[in-house]
Amino acid sequence: MAATSTNKQPLLIDRVLHNVVDLNSAAVGSINVIGTNTAALIVDATQSDGCILEDIYCISRSSAPQVVNLYLSSSFDYLRPTEGVFVGQLTSATTEGAVTHLETMPRILAPMPHTASGGTVTSVAVTSGDTVTTTTTSDLENQFRAFYIPKGKALWAGRLDIAIVNDGPLLGVQGGWY
Repeated sequence: MAATSTNKQPLLIDRVLHNVVDLNSAAVGSINVIGTNTAALIVDATQSDGCILEDIYCISRSSAPQVVNLYLSSSFDYLRPTEGVFVGQLTSATTEGAVTHLETMPRILAPMPHTASGGTVTSVAVTSGDTVTTTTTSDLENQFRAFYIPKGKALWAGRLDIAIVNDGPLLGVQGGWY
């Protein structure tokens, strides 16, 4: 990839990143970071140039779904109420060993190849009698997604709970360091 006319360089990955954390004792009582919490540090980019996560996933270890909150903070030692900002949430599956992925990560600027010719795709289906259902979708809506952790920030996670459990989900992230 060539540099732009203002001599900006593309973001290049120096080394890969893959981290998995047990969330048994990682709990945050609400979406807002209020008071004492036991959130777990997932990625510490406070002393690096940052990183990009292409996948954030949760492995269930219980038949009960558990909500996992994600936070960005400038602290790496404790998720402080004055610094923690809620950035996402995912729910573990109800089957032990099942994996769920965070599908709502922000869109990124990398170009995405399209298999259709562009524009919209319309499908028509006749259900019963005179009822006709038309569905229109745009192949232009597709875009790569990733989660960027800027320099000086850390990613934290905690179950939406206040108790310590024995069957909390495992939270994993995969991406690369800048």
